Amino acid sequence: MSNIDTSTVLLGQAQLRKLVPLDLDAIEQVEAAFKSLATEAVAMPPILRLDIPEHAGEVDVKTAYLPRFPSFAIKVSPGFFNNPSLGLPSLNGLMLVLSARTGLTEAVLLDNGYLTAVRTAAAGAVASRWLARKDAKRVAIIGAGEQARLQLKALRLVRDIGHVTVWARDPKSAQQFARDCKDLPCDVADSVNQALKHADIAITTTPSREPLIHARDLHPGLHITAMGSDAEHKNEIAPDVFAKARYVCDRLQQVRVLGELHHAIEAGVTDADASFAELGEVIAQQAQGRMSDDEITVCDLTGTGAQDTAIATLAIQRARAAQAGTIFHNDVTA
Repeated sequence: MSNIDTSTVLLGQAQLRKLVPLDLDAIEQVEAAFKSLATEAVAMPPILRLDIPEHAGEVDVKTAYLPRFPSFAIKVSPGFFNNPSLGLPSLNGLMLVLSARTGLTEAVLLDNGYLTAVRTAAAGAVASRWLARKDAKRVAIIGAGEQARLQLKALRLVRDIGHVTVWARDPKSAQQFARDCKDLPCDVADSVNQALKHADIAITTTPSREPLIHARDLHPGLHITAMGSDAEHKNEIAPDVFAKARYVCDRLQQVRVLGELHHAIEAGVTDADASFAELGEVIAQQAQGRMSDDEITVCDLTGTGAQDTAIATLAIQRARAAQAGTIFHNDVTA
């Protein structure tokens, strides 16, 4: 008889929040996934996308196999943006975790989008760790939702942030964000330009369909992490930024289709076959990141299946450790 464990773990959102907080371990796990994209034979198919426009719905399916991990995840991520009017959250979803050796289902993670939120925030921290100036202390947050808050939390794990400026389309949301920054000075900006004026790092976290940051908003030494352009119609960075900044992305073949690069290509600012560095290549020291303190850098993060497999694997490892009674860093036991 086979001695392979064929049991399936079922974990809900409350359990996953305890098992996988946004911490340095999560950041390191996601950083490892980026490095894998540059150094290993990763299998990561294009994103499968389903649009349901009559209900303002979109569904993404992402997956990837990374040789460094014994399992791989398949994530189904719906976003239905009329849901708040029904008293429901806009985002939800789940992850299936399968053995990379046998294909057997190891876990069903009913996270309602929580793990995606964590790995997205962790990716932002990785981008700033490798591309922002070492002495960066002032951050501009563009957007004031859940991901904006998580991005700030993750950034503070890798940079000693001393001041925040926030801008959002809804001034009340920005004001609430500022009030919630109890241990950090936070100003509310009247415009994106004002928010970026003294920033060392800017993070965009919106579903904008029109550019929010233009070349006129840039200044020497600024690093921008653009999180929002994860679909063809979304756009936070104007094409004219490409002429003034060093551009780095999570996956080149992906951003050509749906990232900020996609819009620069459409505008004729850059060629469709132009080559740019991926974040994993910078981490693996295969490509140049920031070259000087005065350089302007942009990291375009569209979200990859590699990140989903990485964070799901971390969840399974911790669930098994908790089940075995092993204590790990945040003292979560089953």
